[in-house]
Order: sequence, then structure tokens, then C-alpha cells
Amino acid sequence: MTASVSAEIPLSAGSQPRHVAIIMDGNNRWAKSHKLAGVSGHKAGVKAVRSVVETCARQGVEVLTLFAFSSENWRRPEDEVTALMRLFLFALEREVKKLHRNNIRLKIIGDRTAFSDNLQSHMFKAEELTRHNTQMTLVIAANYGGHWDITQASQAVARKVQAGELEPSDITDDLIQQHLSIGDLPMPDLMIRTAGEQRISNFMLWHLAYTELYFSPVFWPDFQESEMELALKAYAGRKRRFGQTDDQIAAPASEQ
Repeated sequence: MTASVSAEIPLSAGSQPRHVAIIMDGNNRWAKSHKLAGVSGHKAGVKAVRSVVETCARQGVEVLTLFAFSSENWRRPEDEVTALMRLFLFALEREVKKLHRNNIRLKIIGDRTAFSDNLQSHMFKAEELTRHNTQMTLVIAANYGGHWDITQASQAVARKVQAGELEPSDITDDLIQQHLSIGDLPMPDLMIRTAGEQRISNFMLWHLAYTELYFSPVFWPDFQESEMELALKAYAGRKRRFGQTDDQIAAPASEQ
């Protein structure tokens, strides 16, 4: 008899991913191609966010995680970072009410301490307003990095060991995962990166272990409904093995 497989791990992609994660890349290159200032690309990117959120909600995706601002993005020109912070604040003020009306929960992950008090306050209020919504969860990764996420989870577990609440032998994959930023949500089934780059750039390093990857040549502002549907269609055609063989996947669950 073959080894059992956790009921929480799907053996095939199925028609729809539960959790989609996206690295929204190409805003600056889109602006440059249109002979516009870089911030124009980020503004145009907000429209793509609306379209993708609407498409995923309509298609029954449970969780959508968007990489909005990485911990490395602080290295960008100061005027661009300032503009991004203003745009983030504007989006929180304008878009969150729409999310709430459509029963979408907002969750923001990342190290917030680098943000202004005003922005942190708006983040908290937006999450509180939408906390009990159930249609879909929209996760925004802001000042986020995969290394940071694993480090803060490890520190939290180490504090429990130090306090005598845990033994080192109690530390498992599941325990570490519970202390990650989205430890309460399903792992991403599909990760999309736009603008032709084919790397994960310190995004959700723990979570992407068995995630299907999809790289689109399209700049993020042009990644609208039709492009999102292409990505979902590509995912539906994938076969997820999780270390198993094709024969094991094809076998009825009762034989596994």
C-alpha cells in the first residue's frame, strides 16, 4: 500500500486555485514605454489590481495575495518611494470601501514599522472594517520579504522555547508555518509574475515550495481580465504531483 497523503494537499490542479499570489512587475517599464513618469505606471497598475481582484472574486478564488512593496523597494529613488506611499494611502482611502461593499476581507502583511503613523493607522482601520467579510481574502504584501517572514516566525517560536512553553523537539514545519504572516490561510496554488521576469524575488519563500509558477510577458498595468483568465486556464491544465508519480495521482483515493 502506498503512503497516505494529507487530505489538505490536492493531487491535481483542479479547475481553480484556492490561493493565487502575484508579483506585480513592470509598472516603470510600462510608463517608460508610454513616455510617462514612473509614478504614472504605478497609478495605471491600480486599475489592473481592480480588474484582477474582480476576476478572481468572480472565478471563486478564495485568497489573492499581491506583492505591492518589497523590503528591497526602499532602495528606489526617494521621489518614487514617496509617490508610492501616497498612492498606497490613496488606495486605502478609496478602494477599501469598495472591497467592503463586495464582502472582501483585506489583510496586510509585512513589517509596518517603517511606514508613517498615518499610513499604519489607515492599514489598521481598513483591516478592521473588512475583518468579517467572507467572499474572498485580499492579502497585500507591503514592506514584505520572504526572509523577514521566516525570521520573524523563527523568533516567535524561539521566544516560546525560551519561556518554557515549547521544547526544541516540538518545532515542526506546521508550527513554523502557523507563525508566518499568513499561517492561517491555504498555501498559494498559483504564483504569477508579470513583465517577463522569471524569479520569485524574496516573495513568500516558505509558501511557494509546491506552488505552480506562471510567468507573463505582459507589463502589470496591461494585466487585465483576459490575461488573468489565461493564467487561470494554464493552471487548470497543470498536474500537481507533490513528489508522487503519475500512476499514484491517477489511482483512486482509496488505494493511496
